[in-house]
Amino acid sequence: MCLIALAWRQHPRWPLVIAANRDELHARPTASAAPDPDAPAVYGGRDLLQGGGWLQASGRARLAAVTNVRNGHAAGAYPRSRGWLVRDFVRGDLSAAAFAAGPAAANGHGPFNALFWDGASLVHASNHPGAGHAAVAPGIHAMSNGAFDAPWPKSMAATRALDDWLRSMAGLADPPQAIDAYEPLFGALADTTVAPDAVLPDTGVGLELERMLSPPFVRGESYGTRCSTLVVVAPDSAVFVERRFGPAGRALGDSLALVPLDSTLSIPGMQEHAG
Repeated sequence: MCLIALAWRQHPRWPLVIAANRDELHARPTASAAPDPDAPAVYGGRDLLQGGGWLQASGRARLAAVTNVRNGHAAGAYPRSRGWLVRDFVRGDLSAAAFAAGPAAANGHGPFNALFWDGASLVHASNHPGAGHAAVAPGIHAMSNGAFDAPWPKSMAATRALDDWLRSMAGLADPPQAIDAYEPLFGALADTTVAPDAVLPDTGVGLELERMLSPPFVRGESYGTRCSTLVVVAPDSAVFVERRFGPAGRALGDSLALVPLDSTLSIPGMQEHAG
């Protein structure tokens, strides 16, 4: 993923809410959000090239998400896919802190930001500029392709939208199970406004590419936003909503799944919506 806005312990009933965009080459083979054929308790999208994922939840009350850290000054090949951090954590038993300090700190992954939720704690981990991790403080945060909570324009826009949406949902006990209720968040994630040059980060990729990557939604023929994902974690279940896109931002469809958060390892039910 390349943009994640998250609310940690900001709703009276929903401890974790995530609104995220995944930006990737459109040609990269991908499986849409669904139960994993090899681990039916795991729900989310899958990278069919390397076998990992970018945002997945497990019925065992575990969730992980990852973004790359953009560093055009030190590009290179790495032996371990970042997506395996997501895959391994949601299938494993280590606490969020233990996983961040162990497998996530091992050498070999490309520069990354990651979130690990173990049902009780939420931890941010990164290996750039060096390996480290910390518990996420209650609040509304953003994680993109730079430092955690870096005030990039698209990050600030996404966190404002998430804060507004959460305030509008403060009186609800259960997360909505109708996609229409999430349209304000999807609208914010679909914003294609290019940030002014004066506030662009310098990640070593050149001004033209910084401009292209500055909106929450990246629209391109070969590279761009592949999906927008919303996850609302409640005490006994998580609502997992995905909206998918093709080249030039063409809508490909939506899905909404209810993922039970217990030890029964039941397969999530899913409603499909053609785009």
